[in-house]
Amino acid sequence: MTRTALITGITGQDGSYLAEFLLEKGYRVVGMVRRTSTVNFDRIRHIQDYIELVQGDLLDQSSLMDLIREYQPDEVYNLAAQSFVPTSFSQPVLTGEFTALGVTRILEAIRHVKPDTRFYQASSSEMFGKVVEVPQRETTPFHPRSPYGVAKVYGHWITVNYRESYGMFACSGILFNHESPRRGLEFVTRKVSHGVARIALGLQRELRLGNLEARRDWGFAGDYVRAMWLMLQQDKPDDYVIATGETHSVRELCEVAFSYVGLNWEDYVVVDPKFYRPAEVDLLIGDASKARHMLGWQPTVTFEQLVHMMVEADLRALREAMR
Repeated sequence: MTRTALITGITGQDGSYLAEFLLEKGYRVVGMVRRTSTVNFDRIRHIQDYIELVQGDLLDQSSLMDLIREYQPDEVYNLAAQSFVPTSFSQPVLTGEFTALGVTRILEAIRHVKPDTRFYQASSSEMFGKVVEVPQRETTPFHPRSPYGVAKVYGHWITVNYRESYGMFACSGILFNHESPRRGLEFVTRKVSHGVARIALGLQRELRLGNLEARRDWGFAGDYVRAMWLMLQQDKPDDYVIATGETHSVRELCEVAFSYVGLNWEDYVVVDPKFYRPAEVDLLIGDASKARHMLGWQPTVTFEQLVHMMVEADLRALREAMR
């Protein structure tokens, strides 16, 4: 029988890759979108004829219950959130409503309507924040350094609580930074790849960034959605760190991106203090050995391949726009 998956946040980077992946697996894919005039369908335009888009809202408990009741999903992937860290400082209450309490609302909807549904929660490496050990693994204590990180910690632990309290098949994937050409322009990886492409084509002269020494464990989003699915195919629910196990600085990101187009990054990058966070997370690197052992998962795209992929995609899009 065809399995049904409900994806919140389907219009985002991860949602679009996950929808593609599940369609290839033969799933009926239902994507939840908010009733808003600003929904951007660009990332799923190529598969929109093959998925079902339905209206729902993580702020509205009744809409979530209605969706679970109508579509009876076998699996729910909760990828929706206010996920841009700097915005969480300027809108901390809204971030908490979506990224923290939104998880509770959808878990409650599943518990009351279809408790055998398997649930995936998108946890984040930002929960580790001011890290107490390197690398970070499933047992590493959390010390979030942003309202976003704090909200993700709540979402993570409420998922654990529902699993332990009600016997629900609820998993959290503690995903380290994962990028792609579909990443939003506000994120530093895409800001760099897009800026490099514009500079290479003579459309701008400089790239203004914040902390060049911040280090992240960057992987390819297409690899990471496969891990989400694998978690829900196991005999028992559990939580897993998903990461490459390598760390790179924003400075290295610039070096790789600019060198791809034959330029020296130091000639174009300007450090601008306004892009520094109020509380910085300096070093994140994940230990995904549990996922490798239990899920058989490992990344397939290297850091250099990822950066080159993103710059090339931005160059191609900009050239088409200039025609």
